[in-house]
Amino acid sequence: MVKTLNHVPLERKMKTSLTALSAMWLLALASCQTVPASGFCDIAKPIRLSPEQIDKLTDEQVRQVLGHNQRGAKLCGWKP
Repeated sequence: MVKTLNHVPLERKMKTSLTALSAMWLLALASCQTVPASGFCDIAKPIRLSPEQIDKLTDEQVRQVLGHNQRGAKLCGWKP
């Protein structure tokens, strides 16, 4: 006799769950693609902030802005 869970064979439920998990993993992996340098340079601009805006940033926001501007300097030739 086949074990069932809510009238669906347990083996089928496990296979469905594994398929769904695999699909989610592949979607997560695909979302990690990076934008090619030319694409980044076409759409991104340097982030320029006033001293007042800089004073209000959290450490995480500073890290993100610097990272963005450093990437642009490296890929697109942005100047400070």
